[in-house]
Amino acid sequence: MSSKLRSLAAGFAGIVLFAQAVPARAQEGTAASAGVTYADIADLADSSGLVIHAQIRKLVRVADERSPGLKQGMARFYVQADTKALLTGSTPLGESVAYLVDLPLDARGKAPNLKKQEVLLFARAVKGRPGEIQLVSPEAQQLWTPEADAEVRRVLQALVSPDAPAKVTGVREILYVPGTLAGQGETQIFLSTKDGSAASITVRHEPGRPPIWGASFSELIADVGNPPRRDTLEWYRLACFLPNALPPKANVSEGFAARRQAESDYRMVLGELGVCRRTLGQGV
Repeated sequence: MSSKLRSLAAGFAGIVLFAQAVPARAQEGTAASAGVTYADIADLADSSGLVIHAQIRKLVRVADERSPGLKQGMARFYVQADTKALLTGSTPLGESVAYLVDLPLDARGKAPNLKKQEVLLFARAVKGRPGEIQLVSPEAQQLWTPEADAEVRRVLQALVSPDAPAKVTGVREILYVPGTLAGQGETQIFLSTKDGSAASITVRHEPGRPPIWGASFSELIADVGNPPRRDTLEWYRLACFLPNALPPKANVSEGFAARRQAESDYRMVLGELGVCRRTLGQGV
């Protein structure tokens, strides 16, 4: 290994101090077999300015004393990888990229051999240093497979769609209004979003029928009866970011019975959305 490459690794370690990690499960096979979920991919894609398909060419271990925040059983590596495709991002990329990543060591203190492995990188550009990137999280390097590539592209396409749902930050207001018939009524759940755009959930009750609901991420009325399908961006925005309990004073329904119905409808929506399952960084 050349002294020039070692020098580059040391210098890069001193500039980009945000340590990255590749969980052991991500080196065992495809994203699907590793248990990576839709929410995991959406988390990574939504926080990345660059998503890159690359092939690892060289790895140089960085001295532990030059690796702040390094976890026990891990080693930090300076990686040079050949760019195969830029899945998203406006930053021009050359034929190769360089970055830091932490890799788990085996019982003999050896890191996994990832040379020539193809990977998906979720990253941001390093200002003033063309060709160098910074992974956005400890799990932002994942092994590439055709299946993982297709799923990532599906998420990215949804994120850049003109009607992409805004990031939900909480519940702003919830209101149940009874109808003219017994058992008839409607709950409106108004959501707060990061960009201030409209988002709401509508739950409708009709006599003798189970409640139905739908969501809207615009000023338009929700498509009641057609809630977001699981593992879509609309589902992700709701299932992964709605609070488990309503905020104090959010329920503005009139009367005890109406407030109780609004709360029941909110719990029903959460139940039908299901658990937002994440595996990356969860120690599983």
